[in-house]
Formats: sequence, structure tokens, C-alpha cells
Amino acid sequence: MTRKQRRLTLIGCALVVLAIAAGLVLNALRDSIVFFSTPTMVAEKHIGPGKRFRLGGLVEQGSLKRGDNLAVTFTVGDGGATLPVAYKGILPDLFREGQGVVAEGALDASGVFRADTVLAKHDETYMPKEVADTLKKQGHWKDDYGKPQAAKPGPVSMREGEKTAAGATQ
Repeated sequence: MTRKQRRLTLIGCALVVLAIAAGLVLNALRDSIVFFSTPTMVAEKHIGPGKRFRLGGLVEQGSLKRGDNLAVTFTVGDGGATLPVAYKGILPDLFREGQGVVAEGALDASGVFRADTVLAKHDETYMPKEVADTLKKQGHWKDDYGKPQAAKPGPVSMREGEKTAAGATQ
């Protein structure tokens, strides 16, 4: 076997080992990746009673009802369909009507989603109350926190002799 043939054989074996390793890693991750289904997806997939999954959507306005012993019922919607949810336990602080939520559980025979875990989703502008209060006390708070920022013009070119967006010459 020539030197070139040995090198190609070694490279081929390395690629095969790498492909097997990648396949094993992806197979192991497949079970740990958990997505959520929206109420529309639940209706389309015809998920049967007893099958565990995550339900995500917005808590419908006016649907939150509190019962005895921390029992709560509410409706989750996605703009196309809604699904009633029953939960018994303490809700997260960020949970409220009109807010995003992800609940983990299963459908019962009557079509109600029985959640055993409820997670409240927040947007990317979330700031803990303590941090916001501290910023207000220090005078660093701006009323536009949490609002989308308009793009500010910056330099167009940094080459010598050309003008920037502000009109100054470099």
C-alpha cells in the first residue's frame, strides 16, 4: 500500500468514526429537546388523552378562575384555537392574563389540559422589580426602558476624506 492510499484510508476511517459519533450525539439529544405545542397544533395533531406534552400560548383575557386549595383554571389561546387548562399549585409571579405561558401536562378525557407545571414567559425587555427600583433611586431610570429603540445613524464610512452620516469629515 502506498503512502497516498494509507492517508486516504486513514481519512476515510476518521470520517466514518466522526459520522457515527455525531449520529449518537444527535440521537441522545433527540429525547432531551422538548418543544411546546400551541392549541391549534394540539387540535391538528389530535393528541389523545394521557399523552404528556408542553402547551404554549397566551392566557386569554377574563379566563383566569381561582378555586379552593390553589386550584386554578384558565384558557390558553394562540389566535386560532383555545384550550382550557386546570392547574393545582402556586403560579409564577409573572403569570397573568394576556401573558405568555408554557404548561406541561396531559389532556384528560374531557379535553381539559391537566397541567402539573406552569411557566410564565416574559419578553426580552424583562427587568426584575428590584433592579428597576434601584435604577430609579440612582436617577438612571429612563421612561423608554422596555420600548423598542429607533436605529441611530452611525458612520457610513471610515475611509479618509469621506463624510460620515453626521456630516463630519474624517
